[in-house]
Amino acid sequence: MLELEVVPERSLGNEQWELVLGMAFSQVVHILQQQFHTVKNVQVIYSELNPLVMDLIINLSQDGIRLIFDPLTQRLKIIEVYCMNKTKLKYCGNVFCSPEVPPTLEQIDHSFGATHPGGNCVLRNKIPSLGTTGRNHWHMKLFTEYHSSQQVFVLNFRGLTFAFAIDPKLQPRYAHGVGSLQFGSFPVVSKMSIYSGNSLSETRAPSLPNNSFCNHCYLENLDVLREGDETIGIKLRIITEDLDSNKLLEFRKQIMTKVIKFGDSAQDVTSALGSPSKVFYKSEDKMKIHSPNSHRYRKWSCSDYFYNYFTLGIDVLFDAKSHRVKKFILHTNYPGHYNFNIYFRCNFNLPIEVKASSEPENITLVDVSDKKQIITAFTKWDEMEELLKKPLERPVVLNRASTHNATNPFGSTCCYGYQDIIFEVMPNKHLASVTLYQKKKIAKNLDV
Repeated sequence: MLELEVVPERSLGNEQWELVLGMAFSQVVHILQQQFHTVKNVQVIYSELNPLVMDLIINLSQDGIRLIFDPLTQRLKIIEVYCMNKTKLKYCGNVFCSPEVPPTLEQIDHSFGATHPGGNCVLRNKIPSLGTTGRNHWHMKLFTEYHSSQQVFVLNFRGLTFAFAIDPKLQPRYAHGVGSLQFGSFPVVSKMSIYSGNSLSETRAPSLPNNSFCNHCYLENLDVLREGDETIGIKLRIITEDLDSNKLLEFRKQIMTKVIKFGDSAQDVTSALGSPSKVFYKSEDKMKIHSPNSHRYRKWSCSDYFYNYFTLGIDVLFDAKSHRVKKFILHTNYPGHYNFNIYFRCNFNLPIEVKASSEPENITLVDVSDKKQIITAFTKWDEMEELLKKPLERPVVLNRASTHNATNPFGSTCCYGYQDIIFEVMPNKHLASVTLYQKKKIAKNLDV
């Protein structure tokens, strides 16, 4: 049984690991993988058809814990303990839920210390703040919610909610605080939720917590730089730690803007973005067969290579001979894709020029001018088909498969070419990745 410390509006964890609100999905998965000896039966729940509408959920069925992530930012939004008898919970070092200590209303009142009632069933209490010597004022609301024939009584602290299942025949009455509520018998907590803010229904995923940076760079957004119908590079807005600040006294974030263009050297990219998460060398190029005079290619002793930046959600491809940038790959990190959870989502803005006469009606893409539309990581392919007037070429079917396992449970994707862009589209019409390449360079290489 897990023994975990509850920090309202912040986290759930212990001395070995901690799940903090605002953490990225991949960071949480990494923590759970390291705790494989104690955390078992982990399930990932998502909507295959509408991944942007339904929350992304990690369910720890053995421990009765549900981790709910915002589908757009893919950061931890709610920590929910839905089976209280499977975990041992503490607050400020004091156990309030365990097989020996049932989480009754009386126990919650004793552990979290409600003091006196206010108007309209609102209580104000004082709760010690972790890590400080003072005491913070928290608001607590008492109200009832009805679900079918079951009456639910909810204690709502700031960033922490307890739900009690109560016999619908019993009506709660109180006179001098939570301890005086009369139900005939003290109810037991059926569910506990940790979140950010005052309201569970209106909560949003907070920004990435300070302890999640770990000297990495994270992408806020990326703009594709284009001149007419040609891509020239990308501009990245990056968030990282301020190395000039004293970490023992304060943590400060630093926002930087970096530009990388086709033809930049490997040293230029490393200077702008830092060392890559991984370097991958291409072992073969299966697309050469589609090129004219493919038989004239000869096998080189060296191969093109990628710089993989997982926390930025991008790959940068370098030419094996010149060691200069020749391609960018932007990853959207949708669940249900073969590469899901390898990259963070790349929130890109890709401007596409469209003739005014061919602009579709009722399109949901972002308008920039009379001749430009913005494609983002959330734009669906059916909208883009109307915008691009359905490219004439048939798509290339891409079916990834592991070298150790020849099956791909997520199925194949389709790749569509437009100008100097390749769109990889999932079966649900969402973009899996966007590849940007330099047409002029490729044309020169074909003459070799």
